Amino acid sequence: MTDTGEDAGDTLRIERDGAVLRVTFNRPARRNAMTWAMYDGLMDACTRVEDDPEIRVLVLRGAGGEAFVAGTDIEQFGEFVGGAAGVEYERRMSGMLDRLAGVRVPTVAVVTGYCIGAGLALAASCDLRIASHGSRFGVPIARTVGNCLSAATVALLVDHLGPGRTLDLLLRARLLDTDEAAAAGFLTEVCAQDEVDATANALVERLLGHAPLTMWAAKEAVRRIRAARVPDDSDLIHRVYDSADFRAGVRAFVAKERPTWTGR
Repeated sequence: MTDTGEDAGDTLRIERDGAVLRVTFNRPARRNAMTWAMYDGLMDACTRVEDDPEIRVLVLRGAGGEAFVAGTDIEQFGEFVGGAAGVEYERRMSGMLDRLAGVRVPTVAVVTGYCIGAGLALAASCDLRIASHGSRFGVPIARTVGNCLSAATVALLVDHLGPGRTLDLLLRARLLDTDEAAAAGFLTEVCAQDEVDATANALVERLLGHAPLTMWAAKEAVRRIRAARVPDDSDLIHRVYDSADFRAGVRAFVAKERPTWTGR
């Protein structure tokens, strides 16, 4: 039986399904682009997992089949004033991703379609990832908005994809297809679109049968290793988010125009 329980609103569904908590990003018309309220709701879901010892697995997925998450809703960046706002945002994102990675139970990202920007970071912060054929993965901000990632998020991608492939994604602003993402070791399983639910359910059932503390210790060891390698990056973030290029990139993205970059 499913208990709809707590809910973060129409854009985020949080459902208790026995020992599983399922979070669905629910803005299919916007490819599930994340609002601040959706991020807050995801953090509430993480807290719910920590507060309920009966929850054994956390599953994230996107509604509509076209996207897992296609990044942060860019219109919100129009509120930013100066580089300090960018530093605050990236620190908030890093803290949120660390919170998701540090949840005591196994986390599974179920990807169908676009897994872009913040969506890629969310999926990378989960322990295991299932994707349907035809899904796409990347962070094309060098050709879209002109912002940057925190060092913590870059380190997360390097751990999954390696430095060469991470730089390839960021510098060429290209997207990996499902086969490339699987070959890089990023994906746990790949399946047909109509097999996603069955594949995800089989994985969840397997996790439910394993020793919780053994899985928690493995997760926590990996999280601590990653955290120990992250340098201070506030100067990098401040310069990029304080730039004319970033402001122009946000305006162009919202207006569906092509930005002109100046390097200033």
